[in-house]
Amino acid sequence: MRKTAVVTGASSGIGAATARRLAAEGFNVVLAARRRDRLEDLAKEITDGVPGAGKVAVVPLDVTDQESVDSLAAGLAECHVLVNNAGGALGLEPVAAADPADWQAMYDTNVLGLLRVTKALLPKLISGGAGHIVNITSLAAHVNYEGGAGYNAAKHAAYAVNEVLRLELVAEPVRVTEIAPGLVKTEEFGLVRFRGDAAKAGKPYEGVPEPLVADDVADCVAWAVTRPAHVNIDRIDVQPRVQAAPYKLHRV
Repeated sequence: MRKTAVVTGASSGIGAATARRLAAEGFNVVLAARRRDRLEDLAKEITDGVPGAGKVAVVPLDVTDQESVDSLAAGLAECHVLVNNAGGALGLEPVAAADPADWQAMYDTNVLGLLRVTKALLPKLISGGAGHIVNITSLAAHVNYEGGAGYNAAKHAAYAVNEVLRLELVAEPVRVTEIAPGLVKTEEFGLVRFRGDAAKAGKPYEGVPEPLVADDVADCVAWAVTRPAHVNIDRIDVQPRVQAAPYKLHRV
């Protein structure tokens, strides 16, 4: 029997790569994000191009909207794997110049969004007998850097939720894993963070010979969820070889 995996933020980047990879691993995949057109393109790509892919469903989802999350849960017959990937960063201003609206938006997506979706799908994850919650955070959840306070705070909170979930669910048949990537070059993360400024968005990758790509993170997700049911991978920190910390990169 194929298991069902729900991936939030599946319209691009790490979410899209994770959906492709889980489909290749034999999961039925539910693609959830705000941009339905992108999801439908991805669904067709998986259906036509991934050998052995199972069912692919498209569900418009805004993790900041409780009605949207409730609709997702109501439409699912089952859920065995939940990948909480929806999130993102806004700005790189120091605390003295920070916009509280940016911090609010980051918290609402990265933390409260994780809460809403996890809470809504947890009954199905438990009832399936071998559920797995995978939370995509960041090295920013564990190592602070100048200009990153808002994102650091949101991802530190997501890390805390992840750890508490594991404590609270220890008697349930649900595994909890955190994937904390370092520098990942995707098409949209930087553009969103710097409000469409392509020059600023490209700056973090300048001189970095081989940053991570979305498929590298998807590989970590796939490995964690395909371990035997009694094995819990608590956390995977993954970064390019040339990165030692969010603020420490070798550039050429």
